[in-house]
Parts: sequence; C-alpha cells; structure tokens
Amino acid sequence: MSTLKEIKCGQTVKVKKIDGAGAVRRRIMDMGITKGSEIYVRKVAPLGDPIELTIRGYELSIRKADAEMILVE
Repeated sequence: MSTLKEIKCGQTVKVKKIDGAGAVRRRIMDMGITKGSEIYVRKVAPLGDPIELTIRGYELSIRKADAEMILVE
C-alpha cells in the first residue's frame, strides 16, 4: 500500500485505511474520504501542495500532510 501523497496525477485509487487520530482523522472523514471510497487525482501543484481530488462526485483540495495519512491501493 502507498499513501495518497505518492499517487501521480490522473490515477484512480481506493482508500484502504486512514491513519492519524482525533480531530485530524475526523476532519478527513468528514470530507468524504472513508474506507472503500474511490479517489481520482485530478491535479498536483508544482511543489506538491495542494492535491486536487475528485471523490463522491465533488472536487476537493487537500494538503500534503493530510494526504500522507490516507493509505490507498
């Protein structure tokens, strides 16, 4: 498994696990990123932060630090 931060632009992945604890984990899950959901990586900024995703029919931008906590396959 790899983290969402390592995924290249244009790939679709499936969430396997969300690391982290407390408020950070809850915030990620509140954005719709839950186990089993599919994520399409639309864009990655030149320096890698932020990452633009399409998940559950809407577009979302997240930070590299948050993307490191999301394990995907």
